[in-house]
Amino acid sequence: MQRLIPTLRSDQVDLELLMLIRTVLAGCKEISFRVSQGALGGVLGSTLDENIQGEQQKKLDVIANQLLKSMLLNDTNVRAIASEEEDSIVAAHEDGKYLVAFDPLDGSSNIDINGQIGTIFTILPAIKELSADDPKQFEQSGRNQLAAGYVLYGPSTMLVLTTGSKTRCFTLDRTHGGFLLTNDEVSVPLQTQEFSINMANSRFWFEPTKFYINDLLQGESGIRKKRFNMRWNAAMVGDIHRVLTRGGIFLYPEDKRDPAKPAKLRLLYEAMPMAMLVENAGGKASTGLQDILDITPDGLHQRVPVIMGSSDEVERCCYYYTD
Repeated sequence: MQRLIPTLRSDQVDLELLMLIRTVLAGCKEISFRVSQGALGGVLGSTLDENIQGEQQKKLDVIANQLLKSMLLNDTNVRAIASEEEDSIVAAHEDGKYLVAFDPLDGSSNIDINGQIGTIFTILPAIKELSADDPKQFEQSGRNQLAAGYVLYGPSTMLVLTTGSKTRCFTLDRTHGGFLLTNDEVSVPLQTQEFSINMANSRFWFEPTKFYINDLLQGESGIRKKRFNMRWNAAMVGDIHRVLTRGGIFLYPEDKRDPAKPAKLRLLYEAMPMAMLVENAGGKASTGLQDILDITPDGLHQRVPVIMGSSDEVERCCYYYTD
């Protein structure tokens, strides 16, 4: 099986970008080890602190963030980083060519139950005219992403990555510590009979979401004339990995639960990189009203509604929002 770097070299990816991806993955391999140790490594449980999102931090959230932050700040190719766990951007090297934004540990609620969790990241070009500590560095649309990926810490540690063309899947071989290519071209089926959404929020949904999900739940006797199954991991990395593997539609829509935060998922750290991976695998990613990759962030922690997965199903879902 082919290793990661030779695979990406065949796409003529810049050497500096390859080295930066390797830095990100070095941090992820260390996180993978800490995750595998579980209670033996003292990483379970919560801290007494909250992050900028107002969410209580798990011990592993803090560890994962610090590991990635330290490694990236030492990489001279990095101009600045932005993390879901940090209040603002962190400047690195004024002459660095790249920006890195990441969610160090997606699915934190699954840590203590040994469930699926992962790291999501995106790499953008640095804007030469702006200083390394200028937050406007990250105000770039998803179409500007040079690379996007996630590392899923499950029974095996898997990397799903795109550098602008295909979406590929790699698996960490613990015998020598490298990521080996296991799927050279991920392809999302056009149609599906699986959906992923947090049904516990149904009483807060707006009407388009209620109507769409209700039509799915009617099954063979409803307008769709087929049975749909629901799957929900409570970790975006797990739900999107399933979509990329066998199709499906993932939704985290706006709702009325908290008017100050109508959407849950962050554009920069979660929606943008996942949208690039899904689109490059033949799927679609939308807010219901526009393609996620066409949105330019107006802040580091901007939130957006997310609908992504099998293209025919995403298009059908979006009709409910645009009608």
